[in-house]
Amino acid sequence: MKISIIVAKSLNNVIGKDNQLIWRLSADLQLFKSHTSGYHIIMGRKTFESIGKPLPNRTSIVISRNPDYGVPEGHFVARSLEEAVQICIGKKLDQVYIIGGAEIYHQAIDIADELMVTEVNAVLEGDVFFPEIDKNVWTVVSSNAYKKDEKNQFDFDFVVYKRNSK
Repeated sequence: MKISIIVAKSLNNVIGKDNQLIWRLSADLQLFKSHTSGYHIIMGRKTFESIGKPLPNRTSIVISRNPDYGVPEGHFVARSLEEAVQICIGKKLDQVYIIGGAEIYHQAIDIADELMVTEVNAVLEGDVFFPEIDKNVWTVVSSNAYKKDEKNQFDFDFVVYKRNSK
């Protein structure tokens, strides 16, 4: 099973502030939707709550330590990242996406096969960060540039990294 992390981060690795995104990037939201639609997405409880409901055409697996945490029917709660991955393996999935937040990204970067990174061309203030991408571990396999316009607050690059073989 391929494990992909999908994230939008600033040049200084900020991914959010006050449990919210800190930019408007319509093209990035379209990229996120096109890649994750039809798949299982793993996220932490705070990320799930910031979204407010399960995303259409995706199965959510929400990581929460609260044994009574509930999600709508057809979605799952896991107590750890490992349990979330095991749910996906048990369902014989070919692909799963990890969509945040910061704590989940920090745990998942060591097991991911691919990073799909919207690199927002700005230095921004925030309170949650993506881990540093180690160029000894990850290699860029594609990069596409997007320009700032009326629907996209900043220039950004959509960069796909693959893990180097061990």
